[in-house]
Amino acid sequence: MPVHLITGAGSGIGAALTRMLIERGDGVVALARDAGRAKQIAAEFPGVSTLVGDLENPGRLAWALSKQSLPDRIDSLVHAAGVVDLGAVADLSAASWQQQLTVNLAAPAELTRLLLPVLRVSRARIVFVNSGAGLRASPEWSAYAASKHGLKALADSLRAEEHANGVHVTSVYPGRTATPMQQKVHHQEGVEYDAERFIDPTSVAASILNAVDLPRDAEITDLSIRPGR
Repeated sequence: MPVHLITGAGSGIGAALTRMLIERGDGVVALARDAGRAKQIAAEFPGVSTLVGDLENPGRLAWALSKQSLPDRIDSLVHAAGVVDLGAVADLSAASWQQQLTVNLAAPAELTRLLLPVLRVSRARIVFVNSGAGLRASPEWSAYAASKHGLKALADSLRAEEHANGVHVTSVYPGRTATPMQQKVHHQEGVEYDAERFIDPTSVAASILNAVDLPRDAEITDLSIRPGR
């Protein structure tokens, strides 16, 4: 049975992917920020295993994981967690910059580093759920876009470094998707939120599954997804 470790499994794209993997009988390990969130995810998705590690404090991830039982194999690692806080460069605080760069970039790098020994043995696929903001930056999006541009750089470097070890790396760049994060963005933009205008999270999750399920003789490196209506 394939085993997948997912961050952000409790919401949005991560939740949609978790549900699809469970329904087809795969094993899922969800990384939760604390024990309370782990219980919520386990209750929502019966059969899912959980690990606790706070992505806002990547320097503590090694210690946190050392106190828990990691799976013997991981067939895919999907980085779906993320935070966003809009604002002009003139207005964004250092704390906002630090949080977005930490959760969206430094934490995926550290978690990947810690899991690489297992990922290499499993010849796993690593998927970074990036964003259209990882390819272009718009006004008010500087910190978030910077974190996602950095995530692209991380994925590109990792892909070249781990190719010889059989580890495949994919970056997925969804356009606006109907998630709680998108609701927050609309609130900050001061515009009405209409989920029907955006990509359904299950559509992005299905694209991630295509990358994960691809035969070993091929690798999807970069995948952009845009609203079709």
